Amino acid sequence: MIVGFRFLVESTQGSFLGGDYENYESLSYIWRFLLPLGGGILIGIIFHWFSKNDSSVGIVHVAERLAYHQGRMPLKNTLLQIGGAAISLISGQSVGREGPSVHLGAASASLLGQWTHLPNNSIRVLVGCGAAAAIAASFNTPLAGVIFAMEVILMEYTIASFTPVILAAVSATVLTRVFYGDSPAFNVPAMTMQSAWELPYVLAVGLVIGALAAAFIHLAEKLSSSFGRHAVWQRMTVAGALMGLLAVVAPQIMSVGYDTLNAALLGNISIGVLLIIVAAKLLASATAVGLGVPAGFIGPTLVIGATAGAVMAIIGQSLFPETVSSTGFYVMLGMAAMMAATLQAPLSALTAMVELTANPQIILPGMLAVIASGLTSRELFGKTSIVLTLLQTRGLDYRNNPIAQSLRRIGVTSVMERNFAESTASISNTEAHSTLQKKPQWIIVTKSDISNQFLLRAADLAHYIEQTTDETIHLNNIPAQRLQWMAIEPQSTLQEALETLNNSKVDILVVLRKRSFASDQIYGVLSRDRIEANYHLKPRYTNISDNEENR
Repeated sequence: MIVGFRFLVESTQGSFLGGDYENYESLSYIWRFLLPLGGGILIGIIFHWFSKNDSSVGIVHVAERLAYHQGRMPLKNTLLQIGGAAISLISGQSVGREGPSVHLGAASASLLGQWTHLPNNSIRVLVGCGAAAAIAASFNTPLAGVIFAMEVILMEYTIASFTPVILAAVSATVLTRVFYGDSPAFNVPAMTMQSAWELPYVLAVGLVIGALAAAFIHLAEKLSSSFGRHAVWQRMTVAGALMGLLAVVAPQIMSVGYDTLNAALLGNISIGVLLIIVAAKLLASATAVGLGVPAGFIGPTLVIGATAGAVMAIIGQSLFPETVSSTGFYVMLGMAAMMAATLQAPLSALTAMVELTANPQIILPGMLAVIASGLTSRELFGKTSIVLTLLQTRGLDYRNNPIAQSLRRIGVTSVMERNFAESTASISNTEAHSTLQKKPQWIIVTKSDISNQFLLRAADLAHYIEQTTDETIHLNNIPAQRLQWMAIEPQSTLQEALETLNNSKVDILVVLRKRSFASDQIYGVLSRDRIEANYHLKPRYTNISDNEENR
């Protein structure tokens, strides 16, 4: 699907750009303005028509579905992402193709899990697999895809998740290489650091890039907060119009912009043009992200970081000609630093840089630049990752505390109590004895009036029938603690179970699958004590085995 999406976009771009799908600089001034404006209007009409209330797409949408819907992604929104992102890229919006790729990969995996009725904790892992495949295919960097899925999408590292995510990244990379070859996404020249005396300047580069990342996040946040309640067609039109105006001055910022990035790597752009590109790309991309244009923000951050790194290289070479390395060296550092600070994902950025350069000598300066930029954005300017920031502007949050992490790895079927018996509210003494011979722990009353469903301990019934000779026993009236229950699907995780108990007035949960053409099937009983004991009795680092058990 990702290969098909890329082919659709690039073949359409090439049809009106003379065969070079990134040659937007060849367009006349009027077309540089009209194309993004028309694309924005078209996207606004489509989304207003088909999805007025839910136009969330891309990596932020994936994070939202993981946080609030256990990774269950809808098909309609996925189809809108395909159409909207294709129009955005073709019309020259300052966006990237990685966001749509992550969305498509995650949604494809999620839908597969839903159709095969997998547990929700397994669907979460599948979403991570789809995201890893998308990044691996986009940059030809399988290891960076794996780290990205763990660090940005799932936001946790577990051994049980690593295996399927690695397989997905490898498979996607192999398939992409069949169609596009095994060359890297960028033309990276040979590069190395001159000496250890260059590290202070690398640190300075990290600080500057961190400030740019903070500005990018801040602008996107303010625009999302200010225009989030406006109609989608209004937001898309404003984004398209601003992009058109900026493209008249700086056509290099249109669409993905990897041709600009490659030119910066080779040192073929003057410092004046580089400064214009940095400013225009940051403004256009932050506007697109803040107003919800359906595409990605990873590509734009790479271009911003690359061109800013090139500017720092030119400045450094004029001030310290014997110390500062080549322009390409600082372009790669800028890319990694901007990606790390924007996503707050230092390991993903560093891994991508190493895979793209195939040069282990860049690891040391890369680590310094990545950490400096991340700390500058987070600690000096108080910015979290762009994903969490955009979620928070919508009144949402990614609940990623240790308890939530532990509970959502475990399915309810691995913790529930299976010793139960079903009964009507009134049973004969003989039926009661027969039921207790099966040694259940719980008696579930399911066939009474739905408003009077309850559950009681089998021990209470056993104690009662020892003291009575009544032919008929009314479970509503015997001395016992009757617990009100609510059904929960067997695919659910312990996190969902705990939230259900906290948000309802019931005392206990019954793991039950509703069936359209047959009676409902009960799997077990789940109490709050079982949920809390499962978390407290197991250290966080051993919860992996629970996840494996549920597969």
